[in-house]
Amino acid sequence: MHFHILTLFPEMVLGGLNTSITGRAMEKGLISVDAINIRDYSQDKHRHVDDYPYGGGAGMVMQPGPVCDAYEALAARTGKRPRVIYLTPQGRVLNQKIAEDLAKEEDLVLLCGHYEGIDERALELIVTDYLSIGDYVLTGGELPAMVLIDCVSRLVPGVLNNESSAEFESFHDNLLEYPQYTRPENFRGLTVPPVLLSGHHQKIDAWRRERSIERTLRRRPDLLEDAVLAPKEQAYLEALREAIAREETARPEDGPDAGKTDLQ
Repeated sequence: MHFHILTLFPEMVLGGLNTSITGRAMEKGLISVDAINIRDYSQDKHRHVDDYPYGGGAGMVMQPGPVCDAYEALAARTGKRPRVIYLTPQGRVLNQKIAEDLAKEEDLVLLCGHYEGIDERALELIVTDYLSIGDYVLTGGELPAMVLIDCVSRLVPGVLNNESSAEFESFHDNLLEYPQYTRPENFRGLTVPPVLLSGHHQKIDAWRRERSIERTLRRRPDLLEDAVLAPKEQAYLEALREAIAREETARPEDGPDAGKTDLQ
């Protein structure tokens, strides 16, 4: 899979992606990352790529020419017009389903904005997708691009040493991952759940599945709307909801110490 990053700071993205799992995947030729410096396509002798916004306002805006020229040069070099993702808080929030869809592409172009954004005409001409990594503002699109590449590349065959890892980690069937344990068996009085020491794989799988359901209900209940559950698991979820509701009802809220913590 080939990632092409249109950026003002190629050294930033390459420095981060050349390490760990993505770095090894690049060494093996499983993925490639091409950081294209938008400044190289500036027509200004000082390599300026920004200007003041029409209508006034704070900050500067990236000009459409260098952005579009950088993409057109890439298209001419590769002989194709790849899907272009603009990293912006205005886009859909990246999730595992979107990552799985993007992993099917042979080439992806990630457009990184900077300053106060990019001239709208460039976006209209080349962008196919608008994606965000969360509802907050960053200095530029480089960090979101790195997040997206890390997320998508894990789904490329061969990138992970354990081929089942990408399928069974967090968000499999829209559920959070179950708790994990390793040695020692007893750590500061906290012990590994006995079922994990039993060697009974069917019971271990059932325990892990239940813990995934419980963790999702407590931490990310919004994910359960699209979770893939068997009838028995759905019944377990409903029983768990009732148990948690009883816990909350029994919890004192209006006593004299209500709202206080141990630090108050």
